[in-house]
Amino acid sequence: MVNHSRRRRPLLPIIGLLLLLLLSSISATPSHQHHLEKEEEDSPITRFQGYLRINTVHPNPDYASAVSFLKSQALYIGLQTKTLEFARSKPLLLLTWPGSDPSLPSILLNSHLDSVPVEPSKWLHPPFSAYRSPDGKIFARGSQDDKCIAMQYLEAIRNLRAQNFQPTRTIHISYVPDEEIGGFDGAAKFVASKEFADLNVGFMLDEGQASTGDEFRVFYADRSPWNLIIKAFGMPGHGSRLYDNSAMENLMKSVEIITKFRESLFDVVKAGKAANSEVISVNPVYLKAGIPSPTGFVMNMQPSEAEAGFDLRMPPTADPDLVKIRIAEEWAPAIRNMTYQIIEKGPIRDYMGRPLMTLTNDSNPWWSIFKQAITEAGGKLAKPEILASTTDARYMRQMGIPTLGFSPMTNTPILLHDHNEFLKDTIYLRGIKVYESVISSLSSFVRASA
Repeated sequence: MVNHSRRRRPLLPIIGLLLLLLLSSISATPSHQHHLEKEEEDSPITRFQGYLRINTVHPNPDYASAVSFLKSQALYIGLQTKTLEFARSKPLLLLTWPGSDPSLPSILLNSHLDSVPVEPSKWLHPPFSAYRSPDGKIFARGSQDDKCIAMQYLEAIRNLRAQNFQPTRTIHISYVPDEEIGGFDGAAKFVASKEFADLNVGFMLDEGQASTGDEFRVFYADRSPWNLIIKAFGMPGHGSRLYDNSAMENLMKSVEIITKFRESLFDVVKAGKAANSEVISVNPVYLKAGIPSPTGFVMNMQPSEAEAGFDLRMPPTADPDLVKIRIAEEWAPAIRNMTYQIIEKGPIRDYMGRPLMTLTNDSNPWWSIFKQAITEAGGKLAKPEILASTTDARYMRQMGIPTLGFSPMTNTPILLHDHNEFLKDTIYLRGIKVYESVISSLSSFVRASA
């Protein structure tokens, strides 16, 4: 008789061992996952995503959450923090890394907290999810404009402090509200304050734009924005009558004259003789006329008033006084029963009456240091540009402070204010390294007197 129980006995220890391994694997898995998640939470990319997920779009930007997030990051890496408020519910966060020689003018790195509105239905991914695609694209409103630099400043300083780097000049970082709606309650009030004067700023970096090529773009000036409103007046009457100088006729004449001016400068741009940002641009943005009816407009009546609005942008090389003369004599002359209003959206000259420009040649020592720092980081600068739009840099230039607009994004489509705004993770990480070079070089420079 064969003893089968004796043959089966060796299986029992094996089964027990397998059960033990399985149980230990199950119990160890959550801990292992937590460790991996902890590592992922602490990465530069996830910190960037954390900031992107804060909804700071107008008209109701969550400034409080944004400031709280940035402040916690700053405190973790040992920076001094101060929250200022020049308008109610619009905080400005100021961070400071003291230099070894506080008597020298400081370096200011600026970024704005707010973002423009979004149309979520037009996005591939929710605009506040900071979704990271398999090829590394991080989709979020503000990923390019300009939450990237806000976090890259901090990540660069985090790395420099880990390397025991000590700046000679004090470094400040300002996170300001309301840039996207003009900056009047943000940067404009900040530069006019005693708190700003006490910073003794010698040089500032602000936001720039992405480059579709291999070279970094850098901006030495912005175009100054004007809102131009033209009104025309004339005899009202039956739609069949012919009048001289009717309201609509006068307004249409002005639109025609302005359109020809626009075309003449646009031809210069299309011929490659100037960049878009180097000429005056004037674009119609609204037309208001006619007598409303329940079904639309009264078609057999000529209105006594007509109005049009224009977005006008001037490079620092343009003479604003000559533009005003052109408006008064050609675009909206009183002889044609017309009036106009110019709303200047910020400064057009600095405190000494000079154009709002930062020199990009050897006469400006800050330019030389900045350019060399880019080279040392393995990058190359494109020809310095005038920014076609407007940033808070104009308020610093108004104070006579050398200011450059710069966002280290190459080989990237320009998507600020666009649907599906994104930034690739590799581009973001490279930008941190670029700022390490720039911040260390600028803060170590001691020969400039301002």
